[in-house]
Amino acid sequence: MKKLIVFFAFVILIGNLAGCGIQIGNNNAENNNSKNSTANNNDKNNNGTSDNNKGNKEPTTNSETINDYYPMKKNNRYIYEGTGNEFASYNVYNDYISEEKVQQRIDNGGTVLVNVLELKDGKLTKVFSKGETYYRENLLKASNDEKEVILMTPLTKGTTWTLKDGRVRTITNTAVDITTPTGNYKAIEVTTKNTKDKTIDYYAKNVGLVKSIFVSGGTEISSTLTKIEDNVPLVQNINFFYPNIDDGKLYIKSKQIKFYTNDITRKVLAQAYKEPINNQLGVVFSKNTEINSLYLNQDGIVYIDLNQAFRDEMSAGAAYEEMLLQSVVNTVGQYYQTAKVYLTIDNKPYESGHISMKKGEYFKVQTQNTIEMKDSH
Repeated sequence: MKKLIVFFAFVILIGNLAGCGIQIGNNNAENNNSKNSTANNNDKNNNGTSDNNKGNKEPTTNSETINDYYPMKKNNRYIYEGTGNEFASYNVYNDYISEEKVQQRIDNGGTVLVNVLELKDGKLTKVFSKGETYYRENLLKASNDEKEVILMTPLTKGTTWTLKDGRVRTITNTAVDITTPTGNYKAIEVTTKNTKDKTIDYYAKNVGLVKSIFVSGGTEISSTLTKIEDNVPLVQNINFFYPNIDDGKLYIKSKQIKFYTNDITRKVLAQAYKEPINNQLGVVFSKNTEINSLYLNQDGIVYIDLNQAFRDEMSAGAAYEEMLLQSVVNTVGQYYQTAKVYLTIDNKPYESGHISMKKGEYFKVQTQNTIEMKDSH
């Protein structure tokens, strides 16, 4: 049963990759300059799939495309309620959108999975997936070898393709009546089978994924769209560290930070760090301090590059400067859940009258001398 639970959690998450769809939109996200060509309706054998489009293919309408079944909106959250398993309930939020890609955050309350979907050549394909991604970072340019076609044209009964793991995915119906708390729909039915089990996903026009059913032997687990929230942000509780020169300790202030689709994470964090806390705690980011770049590298180290204003405007002695630096290191290190932070100033190793770092030398997160602030502070 334990193996079934783990497998189902994976299958359900894979099944809802396209839950909120793709639609052409503007992109102001960091580190993304994607300029792929727009999708067309030609079937091409790529991404490790084989097309076997045989059988009765009754078109839904002559004009319907994959876009019609993925009316993705910015700042939009889809909430699914599950039955039969604790992992079947989850919500989906679109962190980033580019010309042909969407980066989705799938949160089931126990873990967070990030998936990148691409709409191209008449196919909706998962091109990247990463688990345990609690931080927010633009991964639209990322890709891996485990590509998976979620849906493909023609959107007609009988359209079939084989996945790299041997599962067979087929459009088995184009007008199934599905009832959910969000409404009644005529949905496209997509069935994915292997020798032991199957997953059935239902996609409604102008909505996206409305229901998923996983069947294995006598076990049935489902996820149903129960609520759509429009014009809402992703809210994360983030710990910011602040120095107190009087007692030599760092104080932790938890803040609820709002991110909207395509917001640039480093800019939102920088603005939040400029907000004063109280008279006892020092200001970490001055008015002119900016984060030039911020990301988690494959070596497990967070790389943060600040502008010169951070160093030049701190007006601190050696001890206080160390506390300011440790505050930044702890804040970004905890956010990305890593213990190493490589901090530079305008792409050069940190150097001042008191501290001189060598190229490649990183700071370490240290939380043993910290105090968590209460709401009354």
